[in-house]
Amino acid sequence: MADSAKRHVVLQGAANFRDLGGYTTTDGHHVKWGKVYRSADISQLTAADLSELTKLNITYDVDLRGHQESAQSPDKLNPNTDYILCPAGSDSLSIMMKGMTKAKGVAGGDSLIITDFYSKTTYLADRYRPFFGKLIEVPADKSLVFHCTAGKDRTGIGAALFLYSLGVPYNTIVADYTATNYYRKDVNEKAIKGMSAAMHIDKDVANEMMMAKKEYLDATFAAINKQYGSVDNFLKNQLGLDDEKLKELKAKFLEN
Repeated sequence: MADSAKRHVVLQGAANFRDLGGYTTTDGHHVKWGKVYRSADISQLTAADLSELTKLNITYDVDLRGHQESAQSPDKLNPNTDYILCPAGSDSLSIMMKGMTKAKGVAGGDSLIITDFYSKTTYLADRYRPFFGKLIEVPADKSLVFHCTAGKDRTGIGAALFLYSLGVPYNTIVADYTATNYYRKDVNEKAIKGMSAAMHIDKDVANEMMMAKKEYLDATFAAINKQYGSVDNFLKNQLGLDDEKLKELKAKFLEN
């Protein structure tokens, strides 16, 4: 985490809040700093945190949670923030949570996560098409944050697709995805203990649920390739990112 001091936005009321800037593309460009941020839940932001978001020019918020999640813990936002909820598929996550109580061991946790979440393409387009719409819409002098609850799964896939669209190589995308394990270390330890004690979830299963593992992201990309022929086809035909839109995206978020 050599650049964590620059990448990590330390907030009192949110974990895993970080800048997606600085990554190098396959053709030698760099993702602009200070334009797109990823985070976990932002319903507990303090006044000081909101002031920090103002300094970062964050005026766009893409919420990848479901209707129930967002209603129970509404985002804390500055006035005039452009907010959008992208709930596609998230309201069915409760079924997956019920399955956690029956799963056992590392293999059980891995299977549950990969099979029930990362390998399903059903909701991907509906979830991330509005996200990319906002990325294209955000003005040059403003910034955007997108998030879910843990800032790991739905946010992780969103970050991966965003970086891929800019031409960032897959090994770098994976490194950004698995960096959640570093940024959420303390929060994860508390969450695992809570899941084991309160929900009677097997500790190994809970641990796998809170981990960001390369195999998980691999499963999503493999599923996209199988369903749509390639990730590029998915971006173009499912998310509406034709050559013109991709060019616009790169012009906005890559250094010259």
